Amino acid sequence: MHALRRLAQGIDLRSTGKWFVLSSLVGCIAGAGAIAFQFLLGATTHFCLGGVAGYFPAEAEAEPKWFHAFDQTFSIWWLLPLLAGGGLLSGWIVYKFAPEAEGHGTDAAIEAFHEKRGKIRSRIPLVKMLASAITIGTGGSGGREGPIAQIGAGFGSLLATRFKLSARDRRLMLAAGMGAGVGAIFRAPLAGALFAGEIFYREGDFESEAIVPAAISSIVGYSVYSLVLPEATRFSPLFGKPHDYGFTNLLELLPLTLLAGVLVISGMLYVKVFYGTHRVFDRIRLPKPIKPAIGATLAGIFAIALFYSFGEDPQALAVLSAGYGAIAEAMEPGATLGFGLLLAIAFGKILTTSLTISSGGSGGVFGPSMVIGGCVGACVGGFFHDLWPEVVTQPGGYVVVGMAGFFAGIARAPFSTIVMVSEMTGDYRLLLPSMWVSTLCFLLCRRTTLYVKQVRSHLESGAHRGDLIVDVLAEIQVEQVYRPVSEDLLTFHPGAKLKDIVHDIANTRQDYFPIVGGGGRMIGIFAESDVRRYYYDDDIWEVVVAGDVMVSDFLFVRPDDDLNRALRRFTEKNIDELPVVDAIEEDGRPGRLVGMLRRRETIAFYNSRLESLKAEANEA
Repeated sequence: MHALRRLAQGIDLRSTGKWFVLSSLVGCIAGAGAIAFQFLLGATTHFCLGGVAGYFPAEAEAEPKWFHAFDQTFSIWWLLPLLAGGGLLSGWIVYKFAPEAEGHGTDAAIEAFHEKRGKIRSRIPLVKMLASAITIGTGGSGGREGPIAQIGAGFGSLLATRFKLSARDRRLMLAAGMGAGVGAIFRAPLAGALFAGEIFYREGDFESEAIVPAAISSIVGYSVYSLVLPEATRFSPLFGKPHDYGFTNLLELLPLTLLAGVLVISGMLYVKVFYGTHRVFDRIRLPKPIKPAIGATLAGIFAIALFYSFGEDPQALAVLSAGYGAIAEAMEPGATLGFGLLLAIAFGKILTTSLTISSGGSGGVFGPSMVIGGCVGACVGGFFHDLWPEVVTQPGGYVVVGMAGFFAGIARAPFSTIVMVSEMTGDYRLLLPSMWVSTLCFLLCRRTTLYVKQVRSHLESGAHRGDLIVDVLAEIQVEQVYRPVSEDLLTFHPGAKLKDIVHDIANTRQDYFPIVGGGGRMIGIFAESDVRRYYYDDDIWEVVVAGDVMVSDFLFVRPDDDLNRALRRFTEKNIDELPVVDAIEEDGRPGRLVGMLRRRETIAFYNSRLESLKAEANEA
C-alpha cells in the first residue's frame, strides 16, 4: 500500500487524465472520419470508375470491400470525362468553400502547427474529405495520407478550440489528430504516433511532446476504424498476409546501397517535377477550379497512351487512382510485371501525381510515393536477382525496402516510414535493410523535401519561439553584454545639488543616473523624467539634492545573472536600463556599481546569438 501511495503521488492525475480523455476523444473522431472518408472514396470509385468506365482498380489485399464488383464493359475512353469532371467538381468545392484544402493537405497541417497556433478552420475536414474522395475516386492519381492527416488535424484543432485550450495544447491536439487518422487508415498505429512527432521537421528533430497524445489517439483511432472491417482481415496488414522475406546475407548490403542511390535520384526527380508542375499551373491565367480539371485530363491522356503502349495491359493504369494493386502484384513471388512496365508505372506515377495534385487537385502524396518506391525497388531487386542470384534471393523484398527508403528520403521522416511500411506489409524481418536504405536516403536527400512547410528544427518553428527565447537568453550572462563603469557614465553622490544635476545631465544622452555612496556602493537611481518637473522651478534648485529625487527601491542585476532574468526585470517596470552590481550584501542591498545594461543592447545580442545558432544548424 505504501508503494501504491508513492506511485499515486508521482502521477499528475490532472494532466494525465486530461490528455488521456482528450487524446481518446480525438482518436474516436479521427477514426470515424477515416471510416467516412474510406467509405466515400470507395463509393466514388465504385460508381464512377466501375459503374461508368467499367474499371475496378486493383487494391491492397486487406482493403475494405464496401461494394461488390459487377459486370460492366470496360471502356477506357470514359476515363477522360470522368477525370475532367472529377477535377472540375473537386476544384470548385475547394476554391468555393476552403482554398486551404487544395493540394496534398499535409503541408497545410504542418503550417498550421508552426505558424497558425494550431488553428484550422472547422470546415476544412469535411471539404478535404469530399474533394479528395472525388479526385481519387474519379481516377486522379493521389493517396489518402495527406487528406486523412489534414482531416484528423482539423478535428483535433476544432476540439481544442471548442474546449478553449491554449495554443500549445491546440498544437498537440492537431498532431494527435494527424497520428490518429494516419494510424487508422493505414492500420499502422505505432507509425501514426511517430509520424505525428516526426513530420514537422526536415533535419531529424522530433516533436517529443506530441508522441504520447498521438500514441493514445492513434490506438483509439485504429480500434474505431477496425470495428467496420471484416473479422477475417480486421487485424491483418494492409497488404494482406506477410510474405516470407528476410535478410540472410551481409553481402546484400551492397545492392541495397545501390538501391538507395537509385531511390534518391528518383525522389529528387519526383520533387522537381511535382513543384515544377505547380509553378507551371500557377502561371496559367485561368479560373482556379478549371486547373485541376486540366491537370487530371492530361494525366488521363498519359495513362491511356501507356495503356496502349503495353498492349492494352490494365496494370499500366496503376498510374491512376491509388495504384496499390501494382505494389501488391510486385511483392508476390513470380510477379508478372516486367522491367519496362515497372519503370513506366514508377515514372508515370510521378507525372500523373504531379498533374493531378500540383494543378490544384486534392489528394495525398504518400500513396503515390509507395507505388513509385515499390516499383523502383522491384526493378533493382529483379536486376540484382538475375545478376547475383546467390546473394539476392528474394527480389520481392526490395519492393518493401524501396517503399520505405523512397518516402523516408523525400518526406524527411525515416523512423515513421520504416515502421509504417513494416506495419502495412507485415514484413518485420526486413527492418535491417529498410533501416539501412532509409537512413542513406534520408542523408542523401538532405536538400530535398516533398513537404515545403517543414522547418529545419525547433530553432525555426513558431511553435517553440517562446521556449527558444528563454533557452538562448538563459545561456547568456549579463557580463557578456553590459557596459562597465567608465568616465562616460555619469553618476552622482546622494548630496549633489539639483542645480548641478540639471546642468550636468543637459550635456549627456544618458537616460538613467545611478546614485553611488561610499566605497562605490549603489544606493539609488533616477531617470531624467524624475527631475524634469524641477527644470523651471529654480527656487528649489539649491534645496533639493540627489537623495530627494532618487528611487531607493530599484531593480538591478549581477554580472553572473542570465539575460532571461534581466529581460524579466526590464519588463517588470517597463524600463530601458538596469544597473549592474558586483554582489548583494547580507542585508539584501546591492553592492558596488560595476556597469549598466541596456534593453536595446540585450535584444541585439540575443538576435546575433540566434543568427549564429541558425548558421551552425545549417552547416551541421
